[in-house]
Amino acid sequence: MDVLMRSPGESQRNDQPRKQDIARDFGGASETYESASRLQRHMGNIMLDRLGHWRTRRDKPEILDLGCGTGWYTRTLRQAYPEAHVTGVDLSPGMIGHARSNSPADIDWLVADAGCIPFPDSSVDIVFSNLMIQWCERPLSVLAECRRLLRPGGVLVCSTLLDGTLRELEQAWAKADPGRRHVNRFEAASAIKRMVDEVLPGGEVTTGTVTLDYASPLALTRELKSLGAGYKGQDRRRTVTAPGRVRAMCANYPRTREDNVLASYQACWINYQSPSLDC
Repeated sequence: MDVLMRSPGESQRNDQPRKQDIARDFGGASETYESASRLQRHMGNIMLDRLGHWRTRRDKPEILDLGCGTGWYTRTLRQAYPEAHVTGVDLSPGMIGHARSNSPADIDWLVADAGCIPFPDSSVDIVFSNLMIQWCERPLSVLAECRRLLRPGGVLVCSTLLDGTLRELEQAWAKADPGRRHVNRFEAASAIKRMVDEVLPGGEVTTGTVTLDYASPLALTRELKSLGAGYKGQDRRRTVTAPGRVRAMCANYPRTREDNVLASYQACWINYQSPSLDC
């Protein structure tokens, strides 16, 4: 997936996406997203495992799926916690419309910016956010918003991607189309750790590499397009990339002995539990 994050205080760059572009592109991919979401499922299933058998004393806990997309994990959380009230939140009206039309009626849906969620302080027991904050202009503010929402003892499970993601694709494009970006920028693990230390004291950050295989570089780019995750920087070309450049990218992409290609995703998970009142 192509993603980008911006550090607090950093000035706007031409390779940063605009919110309207993010919402439009993901909304346009709502019909194809789930069929292409191999990475999203892998990352999200690990988050579910880390939630484990977490329980609250509340009769009807409040769960928020932040950046819910098509609602796959919103529905999964509803099944895992049948006593809970679950809300899916996404920036894209298209994604929310798709999720609502393919989900049980007792799930609520909300179009909202992750940095300004219209929920009261200390009103949520679980915030689940899978591969969303990398799209945010100020991820630090989003993490702070998640902390604001959590009740005492509530938990945040979150995933994102780091610098080095899609390095094979980036290097192939650098040879085929020098000086032009085709893969969005990613934060370093050290930057994510600083953010967590600042706004989620005691939070845990774990990292790893997820490698997915593809039949060809074009199969990789098609998957990214099906996810709505193409390059969204304001400096992107407004016309179709010339076929010659695409062929050059494919020729420069490294292949395995089996003649397929691999794409590396530098994965990051954040776990945080809000202090309990009896601590």
